[in-house]
Amino acid sequence: MLQTLRRIVQEVNSTRDLNQVLEIIVQRVKKAIEADVCSIYLYDSDESKFILMATDGLNDKLVGKVQMAHGAGLVSLVAQRADPLNLDDAQEHPRFELFTALNEERYHGFTGIPITHHREVLGVLVAQSESRMRFSQDVVNFLVTIAAQLAGSIINAQATKQISALSKETQSNQNTSRIHQDHRPLTGQPGSPGVAVGKAVSITSSFSLNTVPDRPAENIEDETIVFRLALESVRQDIKSLSFQLLSDGLPTEDVAIFDAYLLMLDSNTLIESTIGKIQKGNWAAGALRETISEHIKLFSEMDNPYLQERVKDIRDLGQCIFNQMHGINDLPVHKLSKDTIIVAEDISATLLADIEKTNISGIVLKRGSRTSHVAILARAMGIPTVVGVNELPVMQLDGSQLVVDGYNGKVYISPPESILSEYSRLVSQEDELSQELRALSGKPATTIDEVNIPLYANSGLVAGITPSKESGAEGIGLYRTEYPFMIRQRFPGEEEQSKIYREVMEALAPRPVVLRTLDIGGDKSLSYFPIEEDNPFLGWRGIRVTLDHPEIFMIQLRAMLIASIGLNNLHILFPMVSKVSEVEDAKNLLERAYQEVLAEGHEVEMPKVGVMVEVPSIVFQMRQIASLVDFVSIGTNDLIQYLMAVDRNNANVADLYESLNPAVLIAIKQVIDEAHKENVPVSVCGEMAGDPLAAILLLGMSIDSLSTSVASLPRVKWMIRNFSFSEAKELVDKALTMKNADLIKNMLTTSMENKGLGGLIRAGR
Repeated sequence: MLQTLRRIVQEVNSTRDLNQVLEIIVQRVKKAIEADVCSIYLYDSDESKFILMATDGLNDKLVGKVQMAHGAGLVSLVAQRADPLNLDDAQEHPRFELFTALNEERYHGFTGIPITHHREVLGVLVAQSESRMRFSQDVVNFLVTIAAQLAGSIINAQATKQISALSKETQSNQNTSRIHQDHRPLTGQPGSPGVAVGKAVSITSSFSLNTVPDRPAENIEDETIVFRLALESVRQDIKSLSFQLLSDGLPTEDVAIFDAYLLMLDSNTLIESTIGKIQKGNWAAGALRETISEHIKLFSEMDNPYLQERVKDIRDLGQCIFNQMHGINDLPVHKLSKDTIIVAEDISATLLADIEKTNISGIVLKRGSRTSHVAILARAMGIPTVVGVNELPVMQLDGSQLVVDGYNGKVYISPPESILSEYSRLVSQEDELSQELRALSGKPATTIDEVNIPLYANSGLVAGITPSKESGAEGIGLYRTEYPFMIRQRFPGEEEQSKIYREVMEALAPRPVVLRTLDIGGDKSLSYFPIEEDNPFLGWRGIRVTLDHPEIFMIQLRAMLIASIGLNNLHILFPMVSKVSEVEDAKNLLERAYQEVLAEGHEVEMPKVGVMVEVPSIVFQMRQIASLVDFVSIGTNDLIQYLMAVDRNNANVADLYESLNPAVLIAIKQVIDEAHKENVPVSVCGEMAGDPLAAILLLGMSIDSLSTSVASLPRVKWMIRNFSFSEAKELVDKALTMKNADLIKNMLTTSMENKGLGGLIRAGR
C-alpha cells in the first residue's frame, strides 16, 4: 500500500489538470483498496452544494450533475464532522440519501474522508463496497493520506479557475453544470501594505546558474577577465540602484540591503575562490557556480534563520554575476506598465529595484517572508506585496487580472465585479489619504481632549536620521545598533562606534535618542561571530550574549557614553531581558563604564536606562523591573511571538500571530499599569505602534509614547488627532471583555469608519 501511495502521489504531482488528477485518484484508489466504488465530491461554496466530480464504479454519465445540498446526505455529514465516517451499511444510516440514477442501491459498505485545507472542507473522498462491511483502519489511513494530497491539487485548481470549468473540452460536452467559479482568495503573508489592482506578469529565470555545466577554459586569462568585468558591472549596477533609491527618498536603513551585497561582492573568498577555479581550468561560469554552491552549502549548514536568508542573497548575487557574463535580462520590460502585478516564485532585491523604475503596482511571490530583503524593500518603496503564497500557480497566472491585498496577505484571481470595484475604491482612497497625510508632519500628535502622545521613529542607520526628522518625529525611539556590527568582518572598535552614535545624537539634539545595545542571535547573526543553535529564538540572544561577553558590551557602553558628551540626549535600552538579575548586571556594567569614562577626564552625564519587554516572564515582574529603570519599551513583535508561540514568518501558522489577541492586550496593559505604579514611562516600539487600530488601544491604555517606522508615523498621528483619550479608554474596556481578535478588530474598524478614518485601516476579508 505504501508503494501504491507513492506511485499515486508521483502521478498526481506530475499532472496539472484537475480532471486528470481526480480520475487518476478514483481509479488507482479503487484498485489499491479493492473497493467496488471510489468517488470524489467537491464543495461549491457559491451554491452550498456538493457535486460529484469523478467516480469509478457509479454511473459516470452523471458526473457534474449529481448535487447534494449542504446538510443533506452522508457526504455532507462527513464534511460537517470534518472526520472520517466508516459504516458497514450506509443505507441504514438516517442521513443516507439514495440516487437511483447512480446505480448505488447495491452498495452498503461506506467510508467518507473529508478533503481539508487549513480547516476548510473542500470535498469528500468516498469508497463503497457491495458487502456489508467496514473498511479496515489501514484503508481509512490510506484514504486520509490520499485526501491530504488531493487538497493541494484542488487549491491550485481554484487558483487557476480550473474548477470553474474544469476544462474547456469537458465543458463543451454535457457536464456544463459542474462546479461554479470560486472567488476565495489565495492566502500568503502580508509583505508590504497596500492594495493593487492590475494584470499579472509572470517572471521566471531564463537560465539558472545552478544548471551551468563544467567546461574547459579555452583561455584562462580571458575567462578571468570575463569574471572580473561581470563582477565590476554588478558592483556598479548595485551602487547605481542604491543611489537612485536614496534619491527617490527611500529610508537609508532599507537601501542598506545593497551595502550588504557590496560587502559580499568584495569578499576575498568569492573573488579568489572563483579565480582559483578558473586557473585550475574551469570556464568562468562553471567556476562561479562552484564557488556559489560552496558558499550556499556553508551557510545552509549553519541552521540559523538569518543565515538561511543570506543563502538567498548569495544565490541572487551569483545569478546577477552570471547574467552579466552572458547579457541575460530576466525582466520582461516590454510587458510592464503602471498596472502590472509581478508574479514569481521569488525575485531578488536587485531585480525589484530595477522593476520599480517601470512603476508596477504590486508583487505576489510564492516564497519569502515578511523579513526577506524583497519584502523589506517593497515596504520601503510602497509597493503592495504578498509573499509566501504556497499554492501560487506562477506560470498559469500570466495575463490574469489580480487584486493584491497587502494588508491581509490575500490575492484574488480574476475577481468578480463586486470585489474588483471595492478594491478599486480602496486604491483611490489610499491615493487621497497619502496627500492628506503629507500635511501632518509639522503638527503634534495630540488627542481631541488635549492628551499629547510623543511619536518617535525607529531607525538603524545614520543616514536614516534625515527622513526621521522630516517626518515630524520627536526623536529616535529605537536605534538598532546591530548594523555597524553586521556590515564589518570584525567587531567595530570603541572609536568607530562612538563616531556613529555621535552623528545620530548630534543630528537629533536636543531630541532624545534611544540606543539599543547589541541585539544579535535569533534571526540576526554576525558572519564572524556565528551562533549555531537548534532553536535560536529561544537561545543565546540579546542581553544574554552581551552579558556573557562583557569585553564586547563594555566597548559599546563606553562608545555610547563618550558619544553623548555635551549633548545629553542619550537613552540606553537593554534588549531581550528575561529576569531581574539581567537588569542589575547590565546596570552594573554601565556604571563601571561610566566611572571609567569619568576617570579619563570626560564630562559625561549618566543616561537614562530602559529595558525592552519582549519576553513574557518580565510581564509578571514588571513592578520590580520598573523600580530599576528610567523607562520601559515594549517590543511587541517578539512579545506576541513568544506569548502566542507562533513564528510569524512561518506561512503555516502566520495567521495565528494576532496583535489584537486579548492575551496580548492584557499583557501590554499589565506592563503599562505596573510601570506607572513606579512612575516609569512606557513606550511601544514594535509594529503595533505603527498600526492605527492597535494604536487606538495603546492610547486608551495610557501609553506614554510610540515609536514606529517613518512610513507609519503619519497614519498613527492622524488617528491620535481624531480621537479623544476618553474614547480610546472606552474601546480598551470593551476590548478586554471580548474573547477573540476578530471581534476586537471589527469593533475598532467600526469606530474608525464612524469617524471617517476608514482609509487608515483594512478589515480582514
